Amino acid sequence: MPLRHFSFKTQGGFTLLELLVVIAIMALATAGVSLSLRDSGQAQLEREAERLAALLEAGRAQSRASGVPVRWRVLAQGGFRFEGLPQGSSLPQQWLDARTTVLGADSLLLGPEPLIAPQQVVLARADLAGPALRVATDGLHPFHVEPLP
Repeated sequence: MPLRHFSFKTQGGFTLLELLVVIAIMALATAGVSLSLRDSGQAQLEREAERLAALLEAGRAQSRASGVPVRWRVLAQGGFRFEGLPQGSSLPQQWLDARTTVLGADSLLLGPEPLIAPQQVVLARADLAGPALRVATDGLHPFHVEPLP
């Protein structure tokens, strides 16, 4: 008597549950990436503001070390200048992004006294509808960046 071999043909592929799990994981990953991406224009403005705060603190420190008043001034043709720095001191004089503009005060006095008057400068970009950023000090603490309300 011959033996019968039963063969069950199984379908290859994924189950509906496996597909739904993969789609859910992809949706979560896409949402995470889209939330982590920031507006590059606003991020560039924040970098400019942080850089300016660091440069103003460097100018303030050099003013205190040399005993000579240093003034930070915005130039009409773009960029800025530190006036009164000792010879051999070189701080950057250009914005990283040429679209960066200064609103309001166009000069700051950085010393040489350890305690200076409260000062601020507002940075914005002409092509950006986002909020402007304020680089400010109360005269005692270092310059810091804060968003304008």
